Amino acid sequence: MSHHPSYLGVFLTFVRNSLVRDMTFRANFLIDTFSSMSWMIMNLGFYVLVYQFTPNIAGWGKFEFFVFIATTMFVNSLVQAFFMPNAEELSEQVRTGGLDFALLKPIDTQFLVSLRRISWSSLGNFFVAMLLLFYSVPRIEGLELSFWQVLLYPVYILMGVLILYSVMIALAATSIWLGRNQSLYDFWFYITNFSRYPMEIYQGTWGTPLRQLFTFVIPILVVINVPARLIAKPLSWEHSWLAAFGVVATLGSLLGSRWVFKRALWSYRSASS
Repeated sequence: MSHHPSYLGVFLTFVRNSLVRDMTFRANFLIDTFSSMSWMIMNLGFYVLVYQFTPNIAGWGKFEFFVFIATTMFVNSLVQAFFMPNAEELSEQVRTGGLDFALLKPIDTQFLVSLRRISWSSLGNFFVAMLLLFYSVPRIEGLELSFWQVLLYPVYILMGVLILYSVMIALAATSIWLGRNQSLYDFWFYITNFSRYPMEIYQGTWGTPLRQLFTFVIPILVVINVPARLIAKPLSWEHSWLAAFGVVATLGSLLGSRWVFKRALWSYRSASS
């Protein structure tokens, strides 16, 4: 007997409940949406200023870089909408014993704690990103988009979301060992900051080791760089290995975070039994 429809059903229930809850506090929802969109637009304004003084940043022209920013917004808005509220709640559930209830449910615990709440206001940036993408892509000089680029772009955005989710759920699971895990968000913020820039800027004595660390150990640079390059620049051979590595990085991250989560749950069970 297949359980797939029931997982989808449970997820759709989470989606509906979260929407109902957000719509109950409508003013709050609108303020949240507006503030996160304003923040992104201000961020964009900063780069518009920078490009008045230079034609490119590390080989990325103005509109190519706008595609990079749009990609960052796509990935971050999805992560913040679907996973951030739940990762925040996990350490609270550990502290209050609320995780016991999740463990008793006849459904995968990681699925349950990862998707229970959805922050709809975070999806505002998703639409800003779409506008920015549709504005920038036609303005990139000499860019001929192929069918494959258009097809693979959303796939790689999804992979980026899964990599960030893996890092986040693994960090959140450590709260089972560490108790209150406030430093989780500081750490999360520092790590994702690295992903917000083209990997070409990480060069030299400090830059190269950083680039290797955040490509191969914690594959944060793959998250935005691969999909952004895929659509903004013609695919060269030197970067196609990176696209192939993106698949490996996504699978590795998911399996690694699953392992950490399982180990953490195991110690939680033995502590609470």
